[in-house]
This record gives sequence, C-alpha cells and structure tokens, in this order.
Amino acid sequence: MRPPPDRPRKLLLAVDAPSLLHRNHHARAHTDLRDRGGRPAWALHGMLRQILEAVDQFAPDAVLFGLDDRTASEREAAYPAYKAGRAPKDDALVDQLERAGALLDALGLLAVTPPGLEADDVNASAATWAEREGWSCVLVTSDRDSFAHISEHTSVLRLIDGGIAGSPLLSPGRLRAMYGVAAESYLEFAALRGDASDNLPGVPGIGEKTAPVLLEQVGSMQAVWADIDHCAGENLVAAVDSWCEETGVPRIGKRLLARLTAEGARERYEFNLAIMRGREVDLGLQPDVPGSPGLLPLDPVRVARVVGHLGVESTTALALRVLTEPPASAG
Repeated sequence: MRPPPDRPRKLLLAVDAPSLLHRNHHARAHTDLRDRGGRPAWALHGMLRQILEAVDQFAPDAVLFGLDDRTASEREAAYPAYKAGRAPKDDALVDQLERAGALLDALGLLAVTPPGLEADDVNASAATWAEREGWSCVLVTSDRDSFAHISEHTSVLRLIDGGIAGSPLLSPGRLRAMYGVAAESYLEFAALRGDASDNLPGVPGIGEKTAPVLLEQVGSMQAVWADIDHCAGENLVAAVDSWCEETGVPRIGKRLLARLTAEGARERYEFNLAIMRGREVDLGLQPDVPGSPGLLPLDPVRVARVVGHLGVESTTALALRVLTEPPASAG
C-alpha cells in the first residue's frame, strides 16, 4: 500500500529504548532525579525528553519503542560469548530498564518486547513495516546495527553526545560517505568487519578499509563466494587489482583472496551474518484504528498524569505540546 503521489508519506518513529536509557543513565546519574514515588528516574526522564525533542523535530504519525527481552536471548543461546565483556549494569539502571515499558504503555505509546530478541529486531521490523505500508521511517539509536536498514525512505538518527539536535540523520548517501559502502551492503560489511561491542570477531585481515573495496568492486558477498567456488576467485582478484591500478595503490587482490579462503573465514562471515541479521517481529501497529497504542496524538489528560509523575514541569509542558497535536501528515 503506497500513498497517492500528491499525499505525503506518513512517518513512523522507532526508538531503540535500551540504547537511549543506557546513554542517559551515564550522562544524567549525577542529577539523582527521582520520580514522585522516590524511585530513580534520570535515565527514564532523559530518554523521554530526547524522544519528545525528536517528535517535535520530525512530527511523526506513530511512535514505537523497542525493548530487549531481559529474561532470554536467542543470540546468546546460539553464541554464549555474545556481548561478553560488557560491564555489569548497576541496580539503578536495571530498575529503570525494567520500568520503561510500563511508563511508555501508560503514556499511550507502543513498547514492544519481542520474546528472546532485542530492540534492534524491533527497529529492523519497523523499517520493514514502514516500507510495506508506504510510510517513511526514522530509527532513533546510538547503535550501528540499525545502519543495515537505511534506505530511500528509512533514515537513522544516530544519537551522539550532542543530543537530538546535534545528532546526524543518516541517509544512504551519508552512510556511503562514512563507510564507503552502499546502504544495502552494510550488513555484509558489518559481518566482514565484526563488532567488538557484541564480541563478534570479523574475518581476519578484512576490516573497515578493505571490506568496502571488496563489496564495491565485486558487488556482494554472494558474488564473492560464487566466484571463489566456480572460478577460484579469478574475477575477484582481477576486479580488485583493476581498482588498485586506477587509484594508484599496491595490488591487494591475491592477498584478499587468501584471507577469504583461509580456514574458517567463510564460516566466521556466515556466523556473523546470522547473528547480526534482524528478526521479524509483530509490532502490533494498527494505523487504521484511531487511539491504538503508538498513534499520535495522545490524550492530554493521560500525558499530563504520566509525564507529570517524573516531576519535571518543563518536560510535562513539552510533552503536552508535541504529543497531543495532530501529526504533520494530517495537514
């Protein structure tokens, strides 16, 4: 279903809630902000404040939040070392992570916790849902995993230290400028490179400089493996070395081929790809049902009560202004 040419696409704002909660916990812990019940609220308030600023900036039609299943993990079951080495979460952060879903649900927004999966899978599904429904999508996260979903109608607001206003909105063009790869090749690029934050080693000897050359010159990893299987990598070496000659750098084709055909290289790539790929999640969005969770505008009384519980008057005022007015697509 796609909108008529004279009608703007509706917009879905999809938020990686744990990513924002972690960032705001570390940035705002010194405030020791408590809600009206005396419980820690600095991370919850920081996340909500940033999303209100994003809603003010993008005027979406719907807002959903992805949360991690904190009781089970399909990826950890397949790879026990997944995310090993990360520092333990302190109690105040855990408390706020566990309360986030209830806060968002009470507000009337949509919080999705997929069994055994993560917020990244919700973002992946949001991008797929928006494309299928003819909407645009903005993914809000500080995690690079969502870069794999950038497309003509899906952008990523990559949160950095400057907050919402100072964070880059990544499109296919900006992603290529950053990494040298097309948006549709980012997942393959990441599987080659690996991800230290998730404790996923990359293919030895192929990193952020050589992976883009390989993908740009050969086209895809499917083409790479096919050439290795059927032509012993002859076309791969020729394409990469031709690029080297054109750009005036030493030839690296044979060295790349040796690294790709080394013992365990293809298995490492395929394993990373399987772990990194987003799983399909039922989001429960019902855009044709007025008042269903996640759709804007929200009920002013509900907004005032729920946001007011955090005890920051300026944030309550902002919430009332941006969450209770019709979205931009309403005309």
